[in-house]
Amino acid sequence: MQASSEQKRPLEIELSFPVQTYDIDFAGIVSNIVYIRWLEDLRIALAAAYFPVQKMLENGVAPMLVKTAIEYKQPINIFDRPTGKIWMSKMKSIKWAMEAEIIVAGKVAAIAQQSGCFIELSTRKPVPIPMPLSQAYFAQQ
Repeated sequence: MQASSEQKRPLEIELSFPVQTYDIDFAGIVSNIVYIRWLEDLRIALAAAYFPVQKMLENGVAPMLVKTAIEYKQPINIFDRPTGKIWMSKMKSIKWAMEAEIIVAGKVAAIAQQSGCFIELSTRKPVPIPMPLSQAYFAQQ
């Protein structure tokens, strides 16, 4: 599967990931748990660009991940140079959804979907998506 078009998607962020020796499982490929870490790295980079963690804490809110799904298309090996892309695919008043790709040499190695919401830290209850993030998303629609 070829990587998706170069069309910019809402709030899209791209990072390169080094494959470390400790990322390799007994089968000699990148372990599935590493993809979860890479998705976390991508979400943190997206947050840093549009609504940094410091601002979240100042506002008493935090994102809460509700679901992660990953489809592995091809294995990643120790000498590969994967790149990850993540973007906001849906945003409602409270819920959000992101999609991601892990790409090696122009081919999609994995696709992922994640969804969640924001919670108020003091009550752990869902709250509307913070305005800086929702404004940035809808400005790119």
